[in-house]
Amino acid sequence: MRCTRQVRLPDGTAVPAIGLGTWRMGEREGSRKAEIAALRRGLDLGLALIDTAEMYGDGGSERVVGEALAGRRDEAFVVSKVYPHNAGRKSAIAACERSLSRLRIPCLDLYLLHWRGGIALAETVEAFERLKRDGKIARWGVSNFDVDDLDELASVAGSNGCAVNQVLYHLGERGIERGARERCRAWPMPVMAYSPFDEGRLLGNAALLRLAREAGTPAATLALAWLVSHDDVIAIPKAARVEHVDAIAAADAFRIEPGLAAALDRAFPPPGKRKPLAMI
Repeated sequence: MRCTRQVRLPDGTAVPAIGLGTWRMGEREGSRKAEIAALRRGLDLGLALIDTAEMYGDGGSERVVGEALAGRRDEAFVVSKVYPHNAGRKSAIAACERSLSRLRIPCLDLYLLHWRGGIALAETVEAFERLKRDGKIARWGVSNFDVDDLDELASVAGSNGCAVNQVLYHLGERGIERGARERCRAWPMPVMAYSPFDEGRLLGNAALLRLAREAGTPAATLALAWLVSHDDVIAIPKAARVEHVDAIAAADAFRIEPGLAAALDRAFPPPGKRKPLAMI
């Protein structure tokens, strides 16, 4: 069964609510075959949003994604990210072209500023808009932007083109609910949740394991299903092996009933006040 949950971007484009992240892929040649197979399995199951970055494996992740997309480009929504120091008027153009070359595609579906750096946001937005006009990206967004960053971005000409904010978000880290996520809703644009399992640490949490056992589902499925039960959240867990992809896909069909949602809130309380954006 293919995954069907979707989230709409500001331009009306519907994208999969559950995609696949690729952080730390492309770093070991011995893992390459399994990583490509996992991404292709994700496409088979409808986990068609694939997130990567020029930073990951010094371009190695993008190369793995490029191999996985061979002959299947039309099935995928491809996201990559630019280093802050490469986000200038000319350097962003060159960085995007390098990413496209590694990915073996002519256009990115979404291009993100990986985090805030020293280059003015106005200059980065100008570069992104040029990349759109030139047909090298379809849309752009940001990553690791807190409320103050988003407010500054909103003052920049052309900022209404921002499509998404990719941030750290999972059951154990809900700070954005009293900060960046509220600001994104007001924009409006969805958030993209990276490291939804807290790099695996969340899956060993005793409370989550207990609730998952009572619900009759794996902890990973429950954690992801909770994230995408919000209609403005896209989750991008990493899956470097085929068996991991199947467990991730199961979250698409799992529904969080009110009683379970309340139990999760008790075990992982939402924030009582705003705090700075957490990052990895």
